[in-house]
Amino acid sequence: MDRKDFLKSLGLLTAGAAILPSEGTLKAAERLSGASGEAMSSMATDAELDFPVKSLKANIKGGPVKVIIIGAGNRGRTYAEYARKYPECMQVVGVSDIRESRKMAMGDKFDIPVEHRFGDWSEVFSVPKFADAVVISTPDDLHYHPCMKALRWGYDVLLEKPVAQTEKECTDIAAQAHKYGRIVAVCHVLRYSPYFRAMYQALKSGMIGKLISIQHMEPIECRHMAHSYVRGNWRDSNKTTPIILAKSCHDLDILRWFVGKPCQSIVADGSLTWFKPENAPQGAPKRCTDGCPHESTCPYSAIDIYVKRKQHLGVFDLKNSRDEQEIMSKISDPNNEWGRCVYFCDNNQPDHFVCEMVFADGTTASFSMEAFTPFGGRRTRIMGTTGYIEGDGSKFTVYEFRSNRKLVWDKKVSDIPEYKGSGHGGGDMALVCDFIEAVSAQDESKLTSSIDASIESHVMGFRAEKSRLSNKKSKMPVSK
Repeated sequence: MDRKDFLKSLGLLTAGAAILPSEGTLKAAERLSGASGEAMSSMATDAELDFPVKSLKANIKGGPVKVIIIGAGNRGRTYAEYARKYPECMQVVGVSDIRESRKMAMGDKFDIPVEHRFGDWSEVFSVPKFADAVVISTPDDLHYHPCMKALRWGYDVLLEKPVAQTEKECTDIAAQAHKYGRIVAVCHVLRYSPYFRAMYQALKSGMIGKLISIQHMEPIECRHMAHSYVRGNWRDSNKTTPIILAKSCHDLDILRWFVGKPCQSIVADGSLTWFKPENAPQGAPKRCTDGCPHESTCPYSAIDIYVKRKQHLGVFDLKNSRDEQEIMSKISDPNNEWGRCVYFCDNNQPDHFVCEMVFADGTTASFSMEAFTPFGGRRTRIMGTTGYIEGDGSKFTVYEFRSNRKLVWDKKVSDIPEYKGSGHGGGDMALVCDFIEAVSAQDESKLTSSIDASIESHVMGFRAEKSRLSNKKSKMPVSK
């Protein structure tokens, strides 16, 4: 079998024109035929699917891009870490946080002058412009106004998701970016991870033919649900955003990115079923630390999650994250929301959510967000006319119908030196890298998504919530 016939057998050469995957993909495919070039067996064979991984060192013009971190909590510290790893690419020259300890910690870490250490975000704009860009990583209800102000002042913006609390605020930000000719990168970090980038390349290289439909699930993981969306900062959709945006705008973004066409309609359902007072076990107190008789068996126990498992500790600003007495003192404080029983919280977010989407070319997608799972990550199935892709968040397999072959992508991010320690499957640092390149070159195309595409996936979320509450299908705005 010569190279041309072999590519035809894999569906990589059709109608006389090659669909060009990466060189690594071709090498992986060629390995299926055997070193001797003998005809392939009819038995399914696994082979490594090897797509190149983007370097995290940004290509910049001139000196490092200067940024201000507005919101020095977990996400702000994460994005600022890029400047520590690549100081020749990015410098943190200002910080804003209403918590003095966080402001001073970041200020000291990056030698930020006292005059550029601000409290409230508005103070950043009380002095002349002194940086190229701002990172907005404040709570959800403090995204819109800082972003609109930053754009008006001539800053490019790295904006934490969700973009804003209403559909109109989201579209206002897009309009403001266009008005002032600024770059806005939304922190849809998953699409920057090697896993999803490789899956996108496999899809767009034509390996499964024409895309027909996608099934996608986000398993939140039971303790993560209890921490963030029952006890924590995103428990009340009215104060933050609906959970389809607060948690799953990443997933809507991935679906929109994969399909590459505007969404036309969306229908959704789901509810808060379990985390309610009527489901509390008999005798359960309002706080886990008040001698709950069910503490040893409750999967949502604050003592188990924070003290024993030491999970989700970033919210406590601990001096020593291994000090169990310090953690216990935090959750025992009557004013600490994370010590509450999950059945007696002021939460309203659904614990299960399903929706279906139809896109402009007839492609369909279904999405499910589930709280009650023992694992996180994403599960994805993609159906095409000549093949199928299935992934579990860290590994995916391409199945080819005609050849009955399987190609596997199974690259461990922890084994890639540059990506080691980068959250969201490597997406955190890769996002900052692309943003820095875009700002340096003043070229939005350096990003994987325009602000308009990012806002469209947010509008999908708002329309999905509207559908859930009204029990009616929602139409999407007509794309301009």
